[in-house]
Amino acid sequence: MLRFSTWKFLAIVAMTLAAVLVVAPSTLSPSTYQALASRLPSWLMPPTIVLGLDLQGGSHVMLEVDQADLVATQVKNLRDDVRRILREEKVAMTGGIGATARGVQLRVPDAADREKILPKLRLLRNGFSANIGGQQPLEVEATPEGVIRVTVTDAGVRDKSRKAVEQSIEVIRRRVDALGTREPSIQRQGDDRVLVQVPGLQDPQTLKEILGQTAKLEFRLVAEPGQNPAETEELEQVDEQGKLPIEKQVMVQGEDLTDAQPGFDQQRSGEPVVNFRFNIRGAQKFGDVTSKNVGRLFAIVLDNKVISAPRILTPITGGSGQISGHFTVEQANNLAILLRAGALPAKLNIVEERTVGPGLGQDSIDAGKRAAYVGAGLVVIYMLVTYGVFGVFANLALFVHIAFIFAGLVLLGSTLTLPGIAGIVLTIGMAVDSNVLIYERIREENHAGRSILASLDAGFNRAFATIVDSNVTMFVAAAILYFLGTGPVRGFAVSLALGILTTIVTAVTMTRMMIAVWYHYARPTKLPI
Repeated sequence: MLRFSTWKFLAIVAMTLAAVLVVAPSTLSPSTYQALASRLPSWLMPPTIVLGLDLQGGSHVMLEVDQADLVATQVKNLRDDVRRILREEKVAMTGGIGATARGVQLRVPDAADREKILPKLRLLRNGFSANIGGQQPLEVEATPEGVIRVTVTDAGVRDKSRKAVEQSIEVIRRRVDALGTREPSIQRQGDDRVLVQVPGLQDPQTLKEILGQTAKLEFRLVAEPGQNPAETEELEQVDEQGKLPIEKQVMVQGEDLTDAQPGFDQQRSGEPVVNFRFNIRGAQKFGDVTSKNVGRLFAIVLDNKVISAPRILTPITGGSGQISGHFTVEQANNLAILLRAGALPAKLNIVEERTVGPGLGQDSIDAGKRAAYVGAGLVVIYMLVTYGVFGVFANLALFVHIAFIFAGLVLLGSTLTLPGIAGIVLTIGMAVDSNVLIYERIREENHAGRSILASLDAGFNRAFATIVDSNVTMFVAAAILYFLGTGPVRGFAVSLALGILTTIVTAVTMTRMMIAVWYHYARPTKLPI
């Protein structure tokens, strides 16, 4: 029946007021918003809606991993790894380690020595993802003549390219954030590209210079009490308050770090840790430092900030080590990303760049506004003409529906793009379509001879299943667009999904509440539709 308890009525009114309050700051000019924000507590000022590149202008840059540089780096790392294995196993070879197009080759004349090192060489696959698509990332071949070839396959190159993109995204994000810009969009494009969009930045040269820099990673000892101040400096700590005295001398450069992965301590507590590995040069330096400084704190410094300062418990001479510090799984993963991002594994080339002017962005905003106003205006007029007072209820619910969408965008921190505006316009029609289904069902029930109250109740109850089915179908489509699409397509999907969710609240629940209140006070003798 058309009955609403007081708490339901108050809950809907409270939700509506909250949505309006969340959206209200976005209607203010930037100067007015800043003036209010300076006078009020931060928790009283919700953020404004973030406009995308197509609405406020900015810079757009597409970066691509340099495949030749990536392969050259992998060949160099393979050579170092092979040399390390030969040294550890005390295996002699004839001649040196030669480089091939995708790997290295060497000659080990003794068959017993070959059998000793081949399993070790095959373990180098652990530096890649396990069996990418059923293919091996690294091939190890040995001929009867004693020639051993270690080659990175196409799958291995793709895997390293994908990892290079992952590492680059973190570096790029930190670099762009340093510009003071708001809500940059940094996304993977395929296996070897990164799309960077910075709304509001009209100087692409500045962005190109920032992207051309490489994060500076260093391993340095924490200064001891009484040490010469001229040899130390105070550096900020990323996860803790205050600064830490660090020796100026760099013990190991980040460029010598070849890999860092999150894991778990298998020998002691089982807590999350970060496992890292150096090349030969880095392993030698790291081994010397840790052997001579057992018990001291060894700081990992990224861009002149201490991200971790673990204590050296034992000498680490194998070229790999473990960082522990009561990490959570997420913290260990983030630290591994930061360590890997310290030295990019390959060069990134700019393959596309463009600037969207603020004037073009304003034109897009104006066009989007016109489309929204015209679409909403036509819908409002149609509902009023067709359904009279019930059309008024539908229109009021429609305005609340739009407020809910924008409030959702603010709370989720989503960026509003021109396709996003198109999604909002589309949901306006969808929201009203739900009311049309309900009202037409009410008409049918009334024409069939049922009473006004029974017609109203049946109209909502019997149309509800149809509304849910259609909205679920559209929500699935929006979810597919979001997970498979990129950039503006995802913006459209977010707006569409929010509109579908709010439709259930406004077109069904809120409209029903207004009709219930109207029926309670008006007590009509016939339906006005």
